[in-house]
Amino acid sequence: VQLQASGGGLVQAGESLRLSCTGSGGSLNGYAIGWWRQAPGKQREGVSCIDPSAARTYYSRSVEGRFNISRDNAKDTVYLEMNTLKPEDTAVYYCAAENFCGYGWFARPADFHSWGQGTQVTVSS
Repeated sequence: VQLQASGGGLVQAGESLRLSCTGSGGSLNGYAIGWWRQAPGKQREGVSCIDPSAARTYYSRSVEGRFNISRDNAKDTVYLEMNTLKPEDTAVYYCAAENFCGYGWFARPADFHSWGQGTQVTVSS
């Protein structure tokens, strides 16, 4: 499966965006999906992760309380609802698949696969 992130755009600080992660050549169902972001000159950062059953979700400290990850298996889509956006949220956002998230998921990006093209999120102050 090849994943594709979409839904990015240019917004002002305090506004919201919803990103979508969809797949081609296969289904997202059965995979944990992680959202990652990379800002210019910075390392890739794990933002959020959702287990295949959606029973567990994980967030980085920088987005906890503002972002919400969810999945609609009927639509084969994972969403990242981003609220109260800040300029420091500006980055290219990617989604990728793994068998599970687990604590410390953000420290093992190499275990995630099916990275696709990201979507640019720009938050102006």
